[in-house]
Formats: sequence, C-alpha cells, structure tokens
Amino acid sequence: MKQIRYRKLDGIRGIALLNMIAFHAAWDLVYLYGVQWNWYQSTGGYIWQQGICWTFIFLSGFCLPLGKHPVKRGLTVFLGGAVITVVTLVLMPQNRVVFGVLTLIGSCMVIVGVFDRLLQKMIPVFGLFISLGLFAVMRNVNEGWLGFEAFRLCEAPKALYACEYPLAKLVAAYLGFPGKDFYSTDYFSMIPWLFLFLSGYFFFRLLDKSEMFGVLEKGVLLPVEWIGKHSFAIYMLHQPVIYLALEIIF
Repeated sequence: MKQIRYRKLDGIRGIALLNMIAFHAAWDLVYLYGVQWNWYQSTGGYIWQQGICWTFIFLSGFCLPLGKHPVKRGLTVFLGGAVITVVTLVLMPQNRVVFGVLTLIGSCMVIVGVFDRLLQKMIPVFGLFISLGLFAVMRNVNEGWLGFEAFRLCEAPKALYACEYPLAKLVAAYLGFPGKDFYSTDYFSMIPWLFLFLSGYFFFRLLDKSEMFGVLEKGVLLPVEWIGKHSFAIYMLHQPVIYLALEIIF
C-alpha cells in the first residue's frame, strides 16, 4: 500500500523553515556583521524565535508516527546535529552550537521510537495533558527555576547545575541543567523540550483516524511544501549559504 503524504504538514514545516532561515540570517546580520536592529533583540524577536522552535518540535512529535523506522531516522537527525557541533567548534568556536535543535529532535525521535509501543498504551488525552503540564512546569529549568517564562514556581536544586567533572557537566547540560560556564548559540536540552515533542506525539494519537487527516492530504502551497518535504537537507545547508551570501554582500 502506498504511504499517504500529508502535504499540509509539509507546508507548515516549510513555513517554519523559511522563518528559521530568515531568523538565522537576521542573527548573523546583528551579531556577526554589527547591523543595529533593536526589535530583533526585543520581546518581539524572542516571540518570533520561540514560535519557530515550538512549531518544529511539536510538529516533529506529531509526525513521528507517520513515518517508518523512527529510531533510524532519529539517529540520522542526531548525526546532523553532531556535524553542526563539530563544524562550529572548529571554524567558529565563539559561536558554537552544542546540543542544538537537531540534537534534541534526533534524541526525541530515538527515545519515543524505542518506547512507542509502551506509549501507545497510554490514553492520548491523558498523555497530552501530562506532557503539556510537564513542559509548562519545566520551561525555565535551564535558568535554574521551575515555572513558565516570567512565572516562577520555585528554584531548582543547585546541585544539578554544579557538576565538577567535564563528562558530568556535558551530560547535565544535555539533560537541561547547564553549568555557569556552558555556552551555545542554539541550545535545546532534553528537559523541557522532550515534553513538547511528546505533546505533539500524543496530539497525533488523539486525532488519529479522524476526518482531519483527510483535510491534511491536499496541498495548497506547492513550493513551500517542497521545502518542508526536504527540510533536513535544507536545514543542514542553509547557514553555509547565508554566510556565503553575506560575505559577498559585505
């Protein structure tokens, strides 16, 4: 049986990717080429950035059950994140990417792929509610607090962020408890973002086999859907292309 392609999902992913490319181009202009753009560093710019990453992570979880071999696909995405980390550490260590969005999504795909059968036994609405709740409570864990954005519940245990050994520090940062000396220009730890990924996964389970999926089959923005369909390759190539273009311009 031919696998159905839900082209509107490709369209949403394509729009998010175009937004990400624009955001990264703006980041390069502001932080590498000294262009003054106060709005980019304001709350509006932060909301733009968060909207992009929330869409990607939630949609990745939603689409995971639609494909085959999630663990294999996750390892491929994780490897892409590792390549970006190595390249930035070697060529531009001051703007290094450690535990970026590809590392996160690849890790989530592997974890959810391994435990897929167990997760399917959970009532979808219950899983969605728990995942969203954990994401909201853990949203500020990277800063040492439990809570969501400006709302703080309580301080997280300081010992989680005070690992002494290099490997322990790396593992702690990967999980969501970075030490004071940790730095990355694109940082998405397992906590809290795994819970947003799971929210997308359970939302798919909640809507599975509903009439909504028939609506998602028909395409409306073919060029954007093509971009969404090839999002991994485009993501891997977009920053070098932006750098080259800006170097030529400047």
